[in-house]
Amino acid sequence: MAGQGFKDVEGDKGLYFRTTEEMLEEFAYLGEEKAYEVVVKNTNYIADLIEPMMPVPKGKFPPKIDNSDEILRQKCEERVVNMYGDPVPEIIRARLDKELNSIINNGYSVMYMAAEMLVQKSLSDGYLVGSRGSVGSSFVATMSGITEVNPLDPHYLCPNCKNIEWGDKNEYDCGVDMPEKNCPVCGTKYNQEGFSIPFETFLGFEADKEPDIDLNFAGEYQPVAHKFVDEIFGAENVFKAGTIGTIQGKTAYGYVMKYFEERELPVNKFEADRLAECCEGVRRTSGQHPGGIIIVPRGHEIYEFCPVQHPANDTESDIITTHFDYHSIDQNLLKLDILGHDVPSMIRQLQDMTGIEPTDVPLKDEKVNSIFIGIDGLDIKDPDYKFVHGSYGIPEFGTAFTRKMLDDTQPKKFADLVRISGFSHGTDVWLNNAQELIVNGIATMNNAISTRDDIMNYLRLKGLPNKDAFTIMEKVRKGKGLTEEQEALMRENDVPEWYIGSCKKIKYMFPRAHAVAYVMMSYRIAYFKVYHPAEFYAVYFTTKVADFNDKVILQGSLAVQEKMEEIISKGNNASKKEEVEMIVYEVAYEMYARGYEFLPARLGESDGTKFGVRDGKVQLPFVAVSGVGESAAKSIAEEYKIRPFETVDEVRERAKVNKTAIEELREHGVFAGLPETDQLSFF
Repeated sequence: MAGQGFKDVEGDKGLYFRTTEEMLEEFAYLGEEKAYEVVVKNTNYIADLIEPMMPVPKGKFPPKIDNSDEILRQKCEERVVNMYGDPVPEIIRARLDKELNSIINNGYSVMYMAAEMLVQKSLSDGYLVGSRGSVGSSFVATMSGITEVNPLDPHYLCPNCKNIEWGDKNEYDCGVDMPEKNCPVCGTKYNQEGFSIPFETFLGFEADKEPDIDLNFAGEYQPVAHKFVDEIFGAENVFKAGTIGTIQGKTAYGYVMKYFEERELPVNKFEADRLAECCEGVRRTSGQHPGGIIIVPRGHEIYEFCPVQHPANDTESDIITTHFDYHSIDQNLLKLDILGHDVPSMIRQLQDMTGIEPTDVPLKDEKVNSIFIGIDGLDIKDPDYKFVHGSYGIPEFGTAFTRKMLDDTQPKKFADLVRISGFSHGTDVWLNNAQELIVNGIATMNNAISTRDDIMNYLRLKGLPNKDAFTIMEKVRKGKGLTEEQEALMRENDVPEWYIGSCKKIKYMFPRAHAVAYVMMSYRIAYFKVYHPAEFYAVYFTTKVADFNDKVILQGSLAVQEKMEEIISKGNNASKKEEVEMIVYEVAYEMYARGYEFLPARLGESDGTKFGVRDGKVQLPFVAVSGVGESAAKSIAEEYKIRPFETVDEVRERAKVNKTAIEELREHGVFAGLPETDQLSFF
């Protein structure tokens, strides 16, 4: 409380619930008998008069979309017949019907239909949607068009005659990795489908787990998607999800030390640590979830479930959020996660620049695969090039941590990349676990545990009953280890000791569907990096424009190398700004080494905020010029389109550009050949 600014509360003891003994002491002035009556008897008497009430009503209150059950069934039926033929193969029919019955009987069809409408709206507006979490575990989500991840076991599928051949589950867990093959019935080249993801990961073994559909929209499209939810359910029923900000470790420790310093009291390290730990997690402020939307069903009011507020009690804000964080009411109201993400934005920009449909990009290409294990696929022109990795700038695979992982695993196929994504997002899954097992040759990329679904798939192949395989997966993914009975069951089914040991170390695991969805998007971007380099770099630098130092980068490869060496030499003393700029320097250095160049920002050529490609070179937008803000950059580009500028004064006035930005633009050469003013001098 002292840290929050409360001074001398209750004689500096702070506000807290007193024990009965402390309360009796406080009221001792009334005499022993009267104090007992006031403190004990009367309070219990009042408590007995009060009807207990819950702050949140019991039960589910899903919103309604008319005929959602029938529409969901119909959409899935049309797609599955269109894709797999009529009659639908028995295994596929069984999975689809089981899922549909589970979803509809538990009242989740509205959630699916809302997600489907959002995804179709985004696709019709030209933006791919990435799925997060375990929604890709659901075949219904695939057949209704919510996700492009197909969770079935790997199989060949003829797009012409619908002939289907199942792959070897022991050898392949991603259909794209199987050898290419033509249909023996009609000779058409097979499509290769399936990513081996059990439905149970999404809805639980008894289909009783609260599902969560998280979708990644392009950052610039996120507000449109949010607005569309208002159209689906009515704006008066849609609320932003509130969050509760709590006191974190360092802040708590600061409060403790400040408390003792102000009172000039001694405190040892152990007591300070203990008190800091007690303060951690205490509510500090409220906020807004980046993409969470809460839906109240028609005929109900939000106040039946929780109060509403402005985030951080900022009455000037026009945003209204739920007062409770979502987890307090997730048993009652539907939440949609509509998140903004760079990757769908990058894909859309690459599509616009190249004319290539992202879904036409193959997920198996030897040249693309090669950049995850070296630089051969990049056609480097610089004979003195120093980097040995080709994955710089690829989401999920471009960080120093994942580059080291690529060295250790040497991925050769799509399934390996999915596993690496799982390794990198888990806790105690890679470090101190799978890394040692793979490097020492105890485990392989095919059988090391990377995502939660791997456990269920592996144990089922070993012969464990489905229910036991699921229960073990759920315990391990939450970091709860294994019971003695579970270990014994695994040994009975010839599960090796290293596998059991690996399960016991894990604290948190990524869902496989999430890893597959991420890698599909990342692989497409890698394809553009290999085959459309200039466009790739333009799009990459657009997403990193805030960290793009034009004054260094435009000087050329040598200047970039010197700057990188300077940052490396500082080690841990490098500033946060230098660390994030380093990532951009690495990609700029690679771009130069591949023989590509930058063009400076120029009037009539540059966009306000996006890097472009002109004559095979990557051209800077105005916002990439140091000191030029986004609104000024957009304004310069927009005003020029209306009418070209004739003087620097005109740029200043029409585009509302401040003095600092004008100077930076002048130094950059943007105003070359443009007179300062149109005033004539008579002297």
